[in-house]
Amino acid sequence: MAQSQGWMKRYVKAFCKGFFVAVPMAVTFLDRVACVARVEGASMQPCLNPGGSQSSDVVLLNHWKARNFEVQRGDIVSLVSPKNPEQKIIKRVIALEGDIVKTMGHKNRYVRVPRGHIWVEGDHHGHSFDSNSFGPISLGLLHAHATHILWPPERWQKLESVLPPERLPVWNEED
Repeated sequence: MAQSQGWMKRYVKAFCKGFFVAVPMAVTFLDRVACVARVEGASMQPCLNPGGSQSSDVVLLNHWKARNFEVQRGDIVSLVSPKNPEQKIIKRVIALEGDIVKTMGHKNRYVRVPRGHIWVEGDHHGHSFDSNSFGPISLGLLHAHATHILWPPERWQKLESVLPPERLPVWNEED
């Protein structure tokens, strides 16, 4: 009996040591490096959730890539919603700071994206709550880059940074 209690005590001690090392490491990894997220809704169709309401893609979100606010036109990014800070949204970057973009339903026909901001839109126009609704979004709300579709298995792929030709900025500072 005493021998089994000694074994149990060693087991609990080893478990606690492992737990108190593994949990902070896992939290740090998920907060600073990468995590996964389920994409809901039709705003990014056909790129994400092409099956409509019957499917939800699961994507890999790379926090590391977003830590210096390095984004390019065409990137799919996760952002803190400017209307509801408890919600994350996923959209495509259409324009960067300094670009002039032709809007789709915004109060102004053309918008110059201010410094420290980006213009984001969903791929499914008319079914997306995006910059056309709330304007340019601060880079401070950038959460992560979506880099891969992980689920469902038949859709496993790397997400490409592709900007639809009809959504190119009217003018950008590189011109």
